[in-house]
Amino acid sequence: MDTKQKIKIMEDLSLNAWPSYQMQIYDGWILRFSYFYTHRTNCIEQLGPSSIPLQDKLDYCEDIYEKWGTPAIYKINPLLDSSFDQKLMERGYFMAHVTEVMTRSLYAYKASGKQNPNITLHTEISDQWLKGLFAMKGMTNETHLKIVPSMYAAIPKDTLAVCAWHSGRIIGTGLGILDRDYVGLYAIHVHQDFRGKGIGRAICETLLEASRQRGAAFAYLQVVQGNRPAKKLYEALGFEDFYTYWFRQQYSVARGENIPCEGQK
Repeated sequence: MDTKQKIKIMEDLSLNAWPSYQMQIYDGWILRFSYFYTHRTNCIEQLGPSSIPLQDKLDYCEDIYEKWGTPAIYKINPLLDSSFDQKLMERGYFMAHVTEVMTRSLYAYKASGKQNPNITLHTEISDQWLKGLFAMKGMTNETHLKIVPSMYAAIPKDTLAVCAWHSGRIIGTGLGILDRDYVGLYAIHVHQDFRGKGIGRAICETLLEASRQRGAAFAYLQVVQGNRPAKKLYEALGFEDFYTYWFRQQYSVARGENIPCEGQK
């Protein structure tokens, strides 16, 4: 299997793993809407060939996202012709959220062996897990609080939800999404007061081991470029860089308005 085929698999897995509040197919493109909860769930991705002139498609997308009160955003991955990214640049779009995709094999995976009694694992995403995640993010947007639970509930694959606890409250989360022979690691968050104590590593190791036991042969994750603490952790867990993607965003928004809460920190 060549690199492009592997990237295509990663892109398919990512789409399955992270549904949007609403989606629309438009001439080989998928338009995703989530009131700007994250870039990934509020962007346009290319799935197949197009027949409508590009200028007309760009105009259409900008109009429809304007009705949602958000900028049009395109996900740019290595499978796309570079001329498309150039076209968006000429149209005034700017680069946002450069993201690094990392992978590792689980065939020879061995956890550190350290057991953490404050880590719990469940096969369903509970209301308690969601509330813990939202609290750590400091999420107060009423629209997001209303729609995001339905987005998690719409994940069409088996899930593994991990919580780290301290004095009866959630101080860390992690989500594993099983698809084919892969597991994707998402929503890896640790409360800022408890970082640097090995909790993030314990969460990831719990997800990787549980996924391996359920037949996963490979793992992947996505981390925003520049997040050095997270990158250092993932490298220590054996993950390696695979490819990079980014978003082209139509316009900036005022601070405090439509700020995405990216799911991978």
